[in-house]
Amino acid sequence: MHEAAEIWLAEERHQLVLFAPVALGLGIAAWFALPSPREWVAAMLLGGALAAFGLLAGGLPRIALSAFGLLFALGVGTAWVRAEQVRAPVVERSWSALMIEATVDRVDARPAEGRTRLLLTDISGLPPGLTARVGIRGNAAESLVPGARVALRASLSPPPGPNIPGGYHFARRAWFDGIGAVGYALSDVTVVAPAPDRPGFVRRFEAFRSALTKRLQDGVGGREGGLAAALVTGDRGGLPDDVTEAMRDSGLAHLISISGLHIAVVVGGVLWGTRRLLAQSERLALGTDIKLIAALAAAVAGIGYTLVAGAEVPTVRSCIAVLIVLVGLALGREAISLRLVAAGAFFILLVRPDFLLGPSFQLSFAAVAAIVALYESPLGRRFNGGKEAGRAARLWHGVLALLATGIAAEIALAPIAFFHFNQMGLYGVAANLAAIPLTSFVILPLLGLSVFLGMVGLAAPVDWLLGHALHLLIRIAEFTAAMPGAVSRLPAAPDWAFAVLILGGVWFCLWQTRRRWFALLPVAIGAIGMTTAQPPDLIVDGEGKHLAVVRDGSVALLRPRAGDYVRSMWADAAGEDTSRDLDAMPNARCTPDSCTAHIMAGGRAWTLLATRSGLLIDRAAFEPACAAADIIVSDRRLPNWCTPRWLKLDRTKLAETGALSIWLSGPRIRSVAEEDGAHSWAR
Repeated sequence: MHEAAEIWLAEERHQLVLFAPVALGLGIAAWFALPSPREWVAAMLLGGALAAFGLLAGGLPRIALSAFGLLFALGVGTAWVRAEQVRAPVVERSWSALMIEATVDRVDARPAEGRTRLLLTDISGLPPGLTARVGIRGNAAESLVPGARVALRASLSPPPGPNIPGGYHFARRAWFDGIGAVGYALSDVTVVAPAPDRPGFVRRFEAFRSALTKRLQDGVGGREGGLAAALVTGDRGGLPDDVTEAMRDSGLAHLISISGLHIAVVVGGVLWGTRRLLAQSERLALGTDIKLIAALAAAVAGIGYTLVAGAEVPTVRSCIAVLIVLVGLALGREAISLRLVAAGAFFILLVRPDFLLGPSFQLSFAAVAAIVALYESPLGRRFNGGKEAGRAARLWHGVLALLATGIAAEIALAPIAFFHFNQMGLYGVAANLAAIPLTSFVILPLLGLSVFLGMVGLAAPVDWLLGHALHLLIRIAEFTAAMPGAVSRLPAAPDWAFAVLILGGVWFCLWQTRRRWFALLPVAIGAIGMTTAQPPDLIVDGEGKHLAVVRDGSVALLRPRAGDYVRSMWADAAGEDTSRDLDAMPNARCTPDSCTAHIMAGGRAWTLLATRSGLLIDRAAFEPACAAADIIVSDRRLPNWCTPRWLKLDRTKLAETGALSIWLSGPRIRSVAEEDGAHSWAR
């Protein structure tokens, strides 16, 4: 056994270093998945035990096991330390109308939505160090800039957790972003004191970004102008919801998130252009290292674009990865390889372990790893075999390479899109084959020209061309999204199935020998687990206000006035695209005060009773109803004499459990509190 492992690892010795970010990421994932400090310490000890066991082996197995164990333990500790480093005050209760004064830290304008978000610090009457995110209607006044002292009446509450277990966890994200309260303004925002003078460069740069965003929105105009601004400054405030939805359903959402593609085009264009320009001078070409100069110029361009784009997480991550590539080029190494991808992932996870759980990190690195692994494989090397052939042969190889790249990226992205969004655009490969060249070779160069010519007031002709190119991109997205069966939906997948599938994909990408095909087994197990997942029969939010019964291809909601966010989130989690009111469900009877529903599941009938008003129901009528119900859900505290046969989910109980998913076949319950455990953001 040991000899076989020694031979295998010797054959793959050049690939072993690629598993460093994998081991670190597994440790980070373990910290987020395990519920309490006792389990976190046990996980680190497990990593140490694996490292110690590796010392008993010989040769490469010793090195591999020891390094893997130590990096796993490091991942657990890194996530734990990071969560403590960002600890900041969080409000413990809600205020419906609180008069506050605060300092504006950031202004996030969203004209397409008709609102603006303010990030406020130094808030009067609240704990020192608290940061709150507050939404206001309409566009912010020109005097409402970072540093200004403002007064307003606002509704504030703790950052909310997910409204379904496994759903989007804003409270966790807010913890790592240092946000301790969220809410909305109930009055006009009054500037009490203007922003103090800042260093000239900082203020000019902020003004430049704001002016550039407005110029692109107005110069290009319409929704195309909103898309232009999103591609340059990262400001999506002018991008209508219908465009965002079409881009998502067509598999083109990555194009409006400034990340790898955009940074690569800018950096690659500057690198190529600088080398071509310098090569025109024989003296410079022979007397200087133009490759190094071009790499430095490209690095400056990449950093500049990242800053102009707002230095958001995906942009910074992509910039770091591209800078690593440029370092490799300057040192005479391959332009890009799995080692550089692994180095970028390792560095990012070491600094920001919380990024591991975000779809942005997973999508970008999955796509890049899949594409690079393809071109490092024997099949990928065939695409480069036609360099010495004629123009037609090179064109054919280019078409095949583009098609293979799209397929590889789509295969890598599909399970991640399904896991996080419960849906995927089925025609993403075709849409990307048309949209990526359009964006890379037409739209982004025109955007660069528009930015530079706009400084001297000569951008109008370019903006006209740019508007048509962006209109074509939007039409590609809308046409693809409108095709029959364009979006496939599945119920929320279990975490274990996603993890098994992803680890199988990592195994397949990182190994080089025929043993990589062993990955097909975990990939198949994970895919079966994800595609056969059953939606919950009942979904209850953390306050008992909203309840859904999943039946007959739709989600039936207790309250007719449930917001679009709740409806869309629960419909996606159930793998359905429609929602209705519980009143319309067969075997359900509702009054303004309560609903009773009979549900067949697990070979028996279940009786559900839910309240939906704050009016007191007479005990003589309510007590027998409680006793006849298997499950009762209420957003108020129910008296002790209300005793259903199985579950009593009132305000008191739900404050302990958070949102719930309930499967009646079994039965089985999944709660947010169980998943959060003792983590810092747990309520």
